Amino acid sequence: MKIIEVSTKSEIKYFHKVPHCVYKNDSNWIPHIKQEVEAVFNPIKNKYFKHGEACRFVLMDEQNNAIGRIAAFIDKKRSESFKQPTGGIGFFECINSQEAAFKLFDKSKHWLSEKGMQAMDGPINFGEKDRYWGLLISGFEYPPIYSNSYNPSYYQDFFENYGFKTYFNQFNFIKPLDVRLPEKYIKRFERIDKNKDYHLESIDINNLSKYAKDFCEVYNSAWVTHDNFKGMSYEQAMTMLKKIKPVMESDLIWFAYYKNEPIAFNIMLPELNQYFKTTNGNLNWWGKLKFVWMKLFSKPRHVWGIAFGVKPKFQGIGMESYVLNFVAEHLRIKRPSYKSVIITWIGDFNPKMIHVTKAMGSVNYQDLKTYRKLFDETAIFERSPIIK
Repeated sequence: MKIIEVSTKSEIKYFHKVPHCVYKNDSNWIPHIKQEVEAVFNPIKNKYFKHGEACRFVLMDEQNNAIGRIAAFIDKKRSESFKQPTGGIGFFECINSQEAAFKLFDKSKHWLSEKGMQAMDGPINFGEKDRYWGLLISGFEYPPIYSNSYNPSYYQDFFENYGFKTYFNQFNFIKPLDVRLPEKYIKRFERIDKNKDYHLESIDINNLSKYAKDFCEVYNSAWVTHDNFKGMSYEQAMTMLKKIKPVMESDLIWFAYYKNEPIAFNIMLPELNQYFKTTNGNLNWWGKLKFVWMKLFSKPRHVWGIAFGVKPKFQGIGMESYVLNFVAEHLRIKRPSYKSVIITWIGDFNPKMIHVTKAMGSVNYQDLKTYRKLFDETAIFERSPIIK
């Protein structure tokens, strides 16, 4: 077996062939869109290259078949915020061979060590946490959620046998829309709904700049206690909204206001893999035609909850009930083709949000882990801090 660093077009093709080898007998698997994966490693398209670097490797067997792959990367803003400078690995795929997996881990560890890193997290993304983040450990019977992790069950042994330890657990939940919220949450909704200082409005697709500002205001207030929080600029929020605009449905994205001050948001999309499953991971012109056809003529069953936030000063007064009950009832009555909401992902460092999600009738759908490997095995391992 030999490892090659990915740099040429032919090596990039090998990189994308590996998952098709690993999942050839898995009927649930839906590949990531290769153009989106490539964008992660394009310095022009990925802003993380402004303060970081990345490298990709492919493992070849004796017959010159690609049997494994991995990426290693350093986000300098994130890496130096930990006790040990910490890099990342991701996009790991490998046949069922621990020897092959360990060669890929060793190569990544060596690359990171040479650049001053003393630990590595994985599998994670060289980018935002909303995609390609974590290792699936349960829920293999379900198809993957768009841009979320999916992998064979044997990967867990690879990571843990190599010495990775759980940095935090991640949970995807599902909420059936035909089941109403518990009565106490409905009463909280009714109490706030009577107060005319509060109102909800769905996003106006033709006025994204307003909602980008409102999103930033809520997000930067609600997420400030999260580990490694860096804040979001208006430009970043606008880029995010423009990116999802082609698949945006206005009555799936809601903002709550108090006397016209933005205080909460709930952002949902159709679960996109219900469309992308026909493209085989390739959004070329033919893949785009397939996607458009599915979007126009199919009725997805799942809504994908990608972001929910409430300003801290409005938490604990029933604001979660106000927003979520309104949205659930709207979908149940106005959009009956949607049968459930899939909520991704909530870390165990956020027990308050997990409690709210479960209390409103959601159940576990898929569980994942983000691991950390300390290069100095005598160093004290610390898990991700809990949000207070």
